[in-house]
Amino acid sequence: MSKYLIDNHLGIMNCGNWYRIKQTMRKAARGESITVGFLGGSITQGCLSSTPETCYAYLVYEWWKQKFPQAEVKYVNAGIGGTTSQFGVARVDSDLLAHQIDFTTVEFSVNDDNTDHFMETYEGLIRRIYDSENKPAMLIVNNVRYDNGENAQEKHNRIGEAYQIPCVSMKPTIYAKVFDGTFTSRDVTEDDLHPNDEGHSMVAGVIIHFLELVYTNLEHEREQEVQMPEPLTANTYEHSLRYQNDNSNPLNDGFVADFTPQNDIREIFRKGWTSSQKGASLTFEVQGRSIAVQYRKSVEQPTPIARAIVDGDVEHAVILDGNFEETWGDSLHIDTVAEHLPCGKHKVEIEIITTHEDDKVPFYLVSVIGSY
Repeated sequence: MSKYLIDNHLGIMNCGNWYRIKQTMRKAARGESITVGFLGGSITQGCLSSTPETCYAYLVYEWWKQKFPQAEVKYVNAGIGGTTSQFGVARVDSDLLAHQIDFTTVEFSVNDDNTDHFMETYEGLIRRIYDSENKPAMLIVNNVRYDNGENAQEKHNRIGEAYQIPCVSMKPTIYAKVFDGTFTSRDVTEDDLHPNDEGHSMVAGVIIHFLELVYTNLEHEREQEVQMPEPLTANTYEHSLRYQNDNSNPLNDGFVADFTPQNDIREIFRKGWTSSQKGASLTFEVQGRSIAVQYRKSVEQPTPIARAIVDGDVEHAVILDGNFEETWGDSLHIDTVAEHLPCGKHKVEIEIITTHEDDKVPFYLVSVIGSY
């Protein structure tokens, strides 16, 4: 564990209801197989940890294995860098719930903004997991930016409190010690966002402290299953479908489908369409109340620019600029193009409006997402 001493107990932002976590622990104690999952962004994926085994998710998985040696404990890391809870709810079925998980952390607090929009997408994700067939236990994890202390925990933890889901945070623990000078940000992170091995060990320590607290009280029978409450938000994201070339057939004028096999969830530019032709278009019929478009923002520039038009409303078209201003790599970008529409089918047109003679790569449309 970490060489730095922090008060991990301060990281418990909401104790929540322990019924499902205890049920998972009791299942493991009986020697039954359990699956622990980790859903989130690049920190969960393990970006900047020196090995996959030194990221916080794997360290927490190892705690489960060591605590319950009589059980087979399976590990699912569903972290994808640069993604938000809006994409999380659209992929949670295939990337997490399909593995019949018993326990999962949910970590999007440095990828989501602290806004009502992401409070709504986060609530949709929490509800989708909470009401899934396997009824998994959840722990909300709030990571933090180490240069300014920003994250989305205010909005995320309001959801956690409403659903009585335990929440832990790195803000009053690791970041507080950076802020007061106990150690520097470079002791735990190289870029003020992604933990190094020391930082991952500290993140795991905050989570494991909470799990140890539950384990210590395992025989106490105070908790009962909590019925899912009514939504706090408009809740138009709980059910989300990605329209890609393997499950949809849009009207196509000038785009080429990409049938490259996807062998890993982090091969993110798959099952979409590409084009370098000005005026090329794809037209989808999408079911839902909120609609988003996923596309590639490329560091190789220039690249074509497109626009998205919903139900013929050209005045409120959304520009999809494939040129990425950052330098760390291509981004799987998501833009909300319509929100809180009347429930039903909607026409979504994607059209390339700008090309350049020296375009380095084509415009890549990854998916259109319909949510309700």
